[in-house]
Amino acid sequence: MPRAQFLALLDELLEQDPGTLKGDELLTSLQRWDSLAVIGFIALLDEHFGLSVPASNINACKSVADLIAIVQGKLN
Repeated sequence: MPRAQFLALLDELLEQDPGTLKGDELLTSLQRWDSLAVIGFIALLDEHFGLSVPASNINACKSVADLIAIVQGKLN
């Protein structure tokens, strides 16, 4: 999956316009990044990448770049 498509999935998850996320945003600056978004992100990882990542790992992320790092090996 291209990086841009992954960012588009995150935009959709966070109910933002496509192309909003660039990858350098802090999660605390995203209005809709909350515990429900973490659960949605876990589901996104499972559905699109077959990954099972504990919520504690995602909660440790500070930026969109940290989220990208979780799937880096699966992006092209």
